[in-house]
Amino acid sequence: MDKNIIKDRIRGSLIGGAIGDALGYPVEFIYSFGDIQRKYGSNGITRLDTHQWWLEEYNGNGKAVISDDTQMTLFTACGLLNAKAENEPYLTSICEAYVEWLHTQMGNKKKGYDKCWISNVPELNVRRAPGNTCITSLSNILMGIEPANNSKGCGGVMRIAPIPLYGATADRMGIQEVCKLAADASEVTHQHPLGYIPSALVAYVIYKLMQDEAPIRNKYKGYILDGLYELAHMCPQHQKHVKQFAELVKTAVTLSESSVDDVSTIENHLGGGWVADEAAAIAIYCSLAHFDNFEQALTAAVNHAGDSDSTGAITGNILGAAFGYNALPQHFKEDVELHDVILHVADDLWRGETTEFLNNK
Repeated sequence: MDKNIIKDRIRGSLIGGAIGDALGYPVEFIYSFGDIQRKYGSNGITRLDTHQWWLEEYNGNGKAVISDDTQMTLFTACGLLNAKAENEPYLTSICEAYVEWLHTQMGNKKKGYDKCWISNVPELNVRRAPGNTCITSLSNILMGIEPANNSKGCGGVMRIAPIPLYGATADRMGIQEVCKLAADASEVTHQHPLGYIPSALVAYVIYKLMQDEAPIRNKYKGYILDGLYELAHMCPQHQKHVKQFAELVKTAVTLSESSVDDVSTIENHLGGGWVADEAAAIAIYCSLAHFDNFEQALTAAVNHAGDSDSTGAITGNILGAAFGYNALPQHFKEDVELHDVILHVADDLWRGETTEFLNNK
């Protein structure tokens, strides 16, 4: 595939994820669709909210802010690039980048955890509803304690998109290696099998869509089912959990064929997305049901009584990888926070190396 198409797909996935995150963030803690409607109208939230009413302090930048989902996604990307630059194992470097993110949330710096240039970006040094499991697990790592939890929260799966984007470029990594690394990077903080197995499937479909010159809905459906088959071979020690996850994803696929009410479909059949298997299933449902309409897919992904920013982010990562940055609606791109920073990180993933960021684009 033409290298500029690959570059556009990486940009699309990272910006698409940030848009989904920013669209869902204002309603993440509104616990009913009825309340979302009362705030945003009968269709729920459909445009990026730049008023920042839900934040403790308005920062006045006129943008729809991103949450911890996009913050951690960017640190995943920097971890990958640092690994290559320093000849470190990918997982080691990603873990170090996550601990560096932890310091941005604690308001301090520590020598040895200063390798990610994005740590100097002010917007990445504020707390945007970080997950308790991520904070606790990374704090343990910082203290030399091996994390030990049984969490299957979605804080692992919402951050792994850079791994397939980087791996699929110039065939840097095979798809099995990418899937394993995505799962392992999630397991750093979430140790329940259903906290990291879904990351492998999301990585699989992003990898396949990014390398597909002309993605269509039926091919995407095939990638989902192929990815479930690969999971069964990749995780023989977790067959019970793989089967449970596969049943939920297959339900999402079936529902995407005929659903006329996204809200009730998600809430009654797929869950709230607070846990990783549900978040992945909701994103697959929304991206498959509205494969040719990014805006409708994201609207479906965030308008429910669940973890709206994470389900929106994963949906945006998937469809952005399929169709690229140039295909995304302009009004979303104009209003999302850190647009230029995210594009720069995307281009670095494409190049395979970190370059200087000049904030003059």
